[in-house]
Amino acid sequence: MAENGHHHDAAHEELDLWAGWRLVADELRRQWPHLALVLFCAAVWSGGRIGIPILTGYTIDRAIDLPGGADMGLLLTLALVVVAVAAVQGAAASARRYLAMRISYRVEANLRTALYNRVNGLSFDYYDKTATGQLMSRASADLHEIQQLVVTIPINTAFLLMAIGAFVALLTVHVWLAIASMAVYPVVSVITMRFYNRLFSATARVQQGLGDMTDAVEENIAGARLVRSFGREEHEIKRVGAVVEEIYNDQMEVARLRTIYTPLFAFLPAIGQLVILAYGGWLVLEGSVTPGQFVAFFQLLTILIWPMQGLGEIIASGQRAMTSAARVWNVIRTEPTVQERPHARSLPDGAGEVQFHDVTFGYQPERPVLRHFDLRVPAGTAVALIGPTGCGKSTVARLLSRFYDTNNGAITIDGTDIRDLKLRELRRNVGIVFEDTFLFSDSIRNNIAYGNVDASDDEIEHAAEIAQAAEFIERLPDGYDTVVGEQGFSLSGGQRQRVAIARAVLMQPRVLILDDATSSVDARMEEEIRNALRRVMEGRTTIIISHRLSTIALADQVVLMDEGRVADMGTHTELMLSNPRYAEVLGQVGATSG
Repeated sequence: MAENGHHHDAAHEELDLWAGWRLVADELRRQWPHLALVLFCAAVWSGGRIGIPILTGYTIDRAIDLPGGADMGLLLTLALVVVAVAAVQGAAASARRYLAMRISYRVEANLRTALYNRVNGLSFDYYDKTATGQLMSRASADLHEIQQLVVTIPINTAFLLMAIGAFVALLTVHVWLAIASMAVYPVVSVITMRFYNRLFSATARVQQGLGDMTDAVEENIAGARLVRSFGREEHEIKRVGAVVEEIYNDQMEVARLRTIYTPLFAFLPAIGQLVILAYGGWLVLEGSVTPGQFVAFFQLLTILIWPMQGLGEIIASGQRAMTSAARVWNVIRTEPTVQERPHARSLPDGAGEVQFHDVTFGYQPERPVLRHFDLRVPAGTAVALIGPTGCGKSTVARLLSRFYDTNNGAITIDGTDIRDLKLRELRRNVGIVFEDTFLFSDSIRNNIAYGNVDASDDEIEHAAEIAQAAEFIERLPDGYDTVVGEQGFSLSGGQRQRVAIARAVLMQPRVLILDDATSSVDARMEEEIRNALRRVMEGRTTIIISHRLSTIALADQVVLMDEGRVADMGTHTELMLSNPRYAEVLGQVGATSG
């Protein structure tokens, strides 16, 4: 599309990690009853994890290490208590896991719905500058990263509670020993911050690259026929290969950071553990600490170190998830530029008079496509727009349906500014048959009824007859229930075009726009479609955008457009006789389309 802007370089997308955090936090607040329950289970699990070492130390001191030998009765009782605590801990772990999965999948589902709703409501200018693959990446990989973070929140909370509980328990055993055991943690905190800061940019590049790759692959699949027909397979393989190589390099940067920092998270606490082992052993020999207390202390210290050793992985996964959340937030926060006004009203009664009043518009405001464009199409008449490529013909169709809003000027239907109308009602009353026909992978019946899902079978078949589609549909294996392939490519171009015309006919729009609607058919079929269009256009305001003189002949008036303005207007014969530019343009577009 020559008139549209290009996709922006998404690599420069700004990411607000705090906004990502808020997005996830808002979703978690909605799950607060389940979240409270899962955190309770995490607390029970942590209590059991801390309780077992304390019980073990108590058992050693009170039931085993006695001057007169072990107290078998107390030993058996304490052993049963340990088993009971372990059972409660196991039950809490199972409940925590189930609830964590439930919450995380619900958050993922809610965000997926919110993302799709937002994407579905955004204006066309957003799609002009955003790659499809980037949106697909957010809806799949990024949401999965968020789900993976949410599912670990109860586990990480349990680890945190366990570490706090273990430290408090250590203080009860021996204050100085407990303080010595924490000496290594300031160093770990400094390393953590360095790791986090360096990991952010590398992680963002990886996720951006994955979006670029999805976009490249999606384009290749959608354009497979074009790629093969031009023999460009090698070029496309190299193009995707370059993106894959860039992702690999960024992933290796993440891997290098993790290789450097993750061992430190395991090594430093282990050094601290060795120091405590020596100091604690000396305290036992001195008699300041009992053997049971020392065993309990050492087990509690192991519990305290365990979360620290997994800190690198927790930070890495959290960083990925927050980058993903920020990317999702960037889409969800985007407001459509074309919005329905608060007091929008229904289209008033009328026959469909269309008027463009001094309209200026550009896909990029500094490069207008239409300049002070004025046009009146009387109700029930047909006007053909003709002009050189890029003069704004298709833009007229897009503005009339409010795919975009004008930069200046106004467009009215039956005297009402289209910006004052309900969007859905406006678009139901402006039927468009595009040059590039899109069909869903669904039955022909459902494709025809897409704009009017309540239509009866008789109405669908009547629309197909008007569009000269009934004959070929009835010859298909399952008739109207035949499922067309992806984008309708199992049908010929002319067949797809006729299904699209039937779809527009079924809506019974007040205004019909034919944007090169006969471009995909041969001369014989064009004659049939023209006859169908005559029936469709009867008494209906129609704007025809075409390169074919035979289609232009359907119009009551021809509008010559040049440089975004109406250059001249009249019948084909009048313009041929009076305007050399018209004959020149007609010759150009005829050569282009011929």
